[in-house]
Amino acid sequence: MRASLLAIAFFGIILILTGLGRSLIGSTPYAASTVAETERAASPGANPVVVELFTSEGCSSCPPADRLLAHLQRTQPVPGADIIALEEHVDYWNDLGWNDPFSSSQFSNRQDDYAHFFRTSGPYTPQMIVDGKAQFVGSDERDALAAIAKAARTPKAEVRFEQLPDSQTASGAVRLHVSFGPIASWRAGDLAEVILAITEDDLSSDVTRGENAGNQLVHRAVVRHFQILGRLDSTGSFAADPQVKLAKDWKRENLRAVAFVQDRSSRDVLGASILRLSSPAKASQAGNANTSSM
Repeated sequence: MRASLLAIAFFGIILILTGLGRSLIGSTPYAASTVAETERAASPGANPVVVELFTSEGCSSCPPADRLLAHLQRTQPVPGADIIALEEHVDYWNDLGWNDPFSSSQFSNRQDDYAHFFRTSGPYTPQMIVDGKAQFVGSDERDALAAIAKAARTPKAEVRFEQLPDSQTASGAVRLHVSFGPIASWRAGDLAEVILAITEDDLSSDVTRGENAGNQLVHRAVVRHFQILGRLDSTGSFAADPQVKLAKDWKRENLRAVAFVQDRSSRDVLGASILRLSSPAKASQAGNANTSSM
C-alpha cells in the first residue's frame, strides 16, 4: 500500500513538472479563436517582417501552426510590424500516407539549408523562421510574437515592387517590377539573393489518409511560386521585370506577390514588399505600386 502511494506521488510530481516545463518554454500549440477574426492591414509605416512556416498536410502537429500563421497574417497583431506570411509545404512527408498537393522539394531544400545554418539536428515540421534570424516550433505563439517584435525593430532596405500595366498576357502570365538601391548596412563583399514568391489564400484539403485523415485543413499564404530573381553584392542596386505564369486553378483574387532580399551569409531579410495581384484593368490604371521600407 505504501509503495503504491509513493508511486502515485512520484508520477504526480512528474506530471506537475512536465506542465511547468511546457508553460515555461511556451510549447502549448496555438489554438484557433472561437471568435471570427477581422482581417486588418498593418499600421502605416510598419516595418516588413517575413514569416516562413515549413509545414505539411501529412503532419499531425502542423494544423495548429497553420492556424497561427493565418492568424498573424489576418490580424497583424504586432505593433510596428507588417507581417508577410509564407506557408511552404515540404515533400518529405508524402511517402507516409498522404501526398500534400501543395508540397514541393524546393521548400524541403530551402528548409534543409536553414537546418545547416541554424545547426539543428535536421529539418522538422512545423518550423517557423522569422526574417531568417530566428527559428522555433511553428505553433508557438509566444515565440512568434517575440521574434516578430524584435525583427520589426531592425531597419530595412527600401524595396519598390509593382504590377506593371497591362501585365495579364494571353498565356496567363503577370508582369512585375522589383527594384532597390544599394544597401547601406552591408559590409563590403556581402552577397544577397532577390526572391519572388506568389502566395494564395483560402485553400483547403479534405485529407483522407495519413496522420490528419478525416480532417479538412484550411490554409492561407500558401507559396505557389518561388524563384530567385538574381544575386548581387553590396555595391550594386537591382532591378528586374519578372513574368510569372499563373496556373488556371489559382484564384486571382486570393493571390499576393512577395519580393524580398536575403543575405546569403547571415540569412537576414534585408528588405521586403508585398502586393495583391490586381486585375489587368486595375493594373493599367495605377501600376499598383507598393514600397516597403523603414
